[in-house]
Amino acid sequence: MHTLITRRISLAAAVLMVFSSSLVVAQDATEWLTLGGDYAHTRSTLAAEITAENFAQLEVAWEWDGASFGAVSGRSTPSLIDGKLYTVAGNKRHVIALDPKTGETIWSYREPDTPRGEYSMRADYGKGVGYAKIDGRGVIYIISPGFFLTALDADTGVPIEGFGRPVPIDGFPQTGVVDLLADLGHPYDPYEGLPLETGYITSSSPPIVVNDVIIVGNSAEQGYLQSRIENVPGDILAYDARTGALKWKFNVIPQPGEYGHETWENDAWEWTGDVSSWAPLAADPENNLVFIPTNSATIDYYGGFRPGDNLYGASIIALDTRTGERAWHFQMVHHEVWNFDNPTAPVLLDLNMPGRGSVPAVMQVTKQSWVYAFNRITGEPLWPIVERPVPASIVPGEMLSPTQPHVTKPAPYDIQGITIDDLADFTPEIRRQAIEALADYQMGPLFNPPIHAGNSTGKFAAMNCPGGGGGANITAPAVADPATGMLYISSHSSCFALRLIPGEEADLLYPNTTGVTLSQWANAGPGATARPPRHPAGIPILKPPYSRITAIDMNTGEHAWMIPTGETSDRILNNPALAGIDIGNTGTGALVPMVVTGNMLVYSDSAHDGTPMLYAIDKASGETMAQIEVPARSSYGMSSWVHDGHQYIILQTGSKLTAMALPGAMVEAGAAH
Repeated sequence: MHTLITRRISLAAAVLMVFSSSLVVAQDATEWLTLGGDYAHTRSTLAAEITAENFAQLEVAWEWDGASFGAVSGRSTPSLIDGKLYTVAGNKRHVIALDPKTGETIWSYREPDTPRGEYSMRADYGKGVGYAKIDGRGVIYIISPGFFLTALDADTGVPIEGFGRPVPIDGFPQTGVVDLLADLGHPYDPYEGLPLETGYITSSSPPIVVNDVIIVGNSAEQGYLQSRIENVPGDILAYDARTGALKWKFNVIPQPGEYGHETWENDAWEWTGDVSSWAPLAADPENNLVFIPTNSATIDYYGGFRPGDNLYGASIIALDTRTGERAWHFQMVHHEVWNFDNPTAPVLLDLNMPGRGSVPAVMQVTKQSWVYAFNRITGEPLWPIVERPVPASIVPGEMLSPTQPHVTKPAPYDIQGITIDDLADFTPEIRRQAIEALADYQMGPLFNPPIHAGNSTGKFAAMNCPGGGGGANITAPAVADPATGMLYISSHSSCFALRLIPGEEADLLYPNTTGVTLSQWANAGPGATARPPRHPAGIPILKPPYSRITAIDMNTGEHAWMIPTGETSDRILNNPALAGIDIGNTGTGALVPMVVTGNMLVYSDSAHDGTPMLYAIDKASGETMAQIEVPARSSYGMSSWVHDGHQYIILQTGSKLTAMALPGAMVEAGAAH
């Protein structure tokens, strides 16, 4: 029997649940405190200077180019705090303070080079900074690719005196830094880091600071690039925001005597790992709770060496920020082998639910195309989540869970599983070709198991829909409107084809992998996994829309509207096989960054010819109210805030930050600011 939810609710907590309805409101429109805007990660603002009527007047107020800092991905949302804009950039994860009026650099900080930092597979994906005001002074906190925590004076960028301990590496400041590896409990070299035989750990998200406690997540080697079974767990660490002293550690792989230890059979808890929180964290400061979204255990697509449900893989965990004790948890996927890790931060809302009144909620959007929604104090699902049977694995040595949790409400927002009825069928010939193209692939439901080379079915690979890149995902976090309880989700229909090969063959594909013992089976291809075949006509093999925004009223759990994003691309519109057919708007197929403002939903995508566009959407209906051309598509979550009396929208455009504003916000030549 699976224990889906566990919780420790005291009488005081139950009383607190009744009265706790004031936390999640839209933040002050002038600031953007965390990479998600607020602790609730709603990516919303009350700012409303930009309207549907003046949207077309938006101009580039400034561009900041981080190329000199090595910036590439654009996966960092700047925070606007006390009149300065803070971000991170590049593989060195420079910390940078900018003037929000001009985009000029005020200060920058760079950690000295170390081999443990250079090895990081997530180096350019820092996503943002953490912040707290300590004894009247603003402090910026950053986790580096090398897995150091640094505290910097927000005004000067100078490391904070009296924070942390001296690091025995030449060039490091003597104060202001904590070596996070020292608190994980594994032998390591301060300069080189963990031996690869032991494992590997880095970071791809900033810390979050809740009531003067710094909570630190982490990231591991990508599971689809692993072929050996040993690694270290991504335990959650917490530090005093004033001193950098360790406050607590939460074991994401339960140790003997801890809750969930029995879910790791074969003694796998002793030597395997991952289960990190590479996605950002969200928090409820009023109730001293931090919400941890976790990824999967070591090796994507095969877990025969780690039988059992593998808590706390693919879970959301609510921890008490003061002690690190588990308040409750929910595991979305038992014994996860589909790359269905949690890709974005949880979102918190205070809902007004019919018949239930005010409900403090937390929700996790997923690659599975489900929103898992809970009372954030008790962990009780807002609507039933039920265990249902799923297919068994045919891979030798694998033993999947016989059931998986299924969300009953809200309804899925994108594809789940695949049958021939999901394939392109603009014409009978197109449908026939699509079916033929997938003849060698095992189609099936959402939890369609991976298959291995030489299997008895004769199929080449198993279709995984949505795959590890489908549904909701990293580069387009969900956004929410605290005033209405509406959740807006960017998703796209994308499948992977899962094929396993013997571990000794896979190991040749992945140089410098962690661990020492080869897995019996591992992923057959570099990158995420094998891509399924395209349609012979050169179009996607699935029915449109290929990408969409879905609005869900979380008060009722009902879908409010769905729109394709951007426009059908010219390569589809001009495809000879579709000549004369009105295919409507298929969407571009791209995940789209979004932000909620006081009067609209804004998102970034492309027109039919690839022109980067910015769209203003009616939050209640999904109607496009206005659109403009912009220099480039935003490549991660957008943000919006007010500075010097004017509203800005920040686009994360590759190595650049592009600030859009109305003409009144522009700095006149020679003017003081």
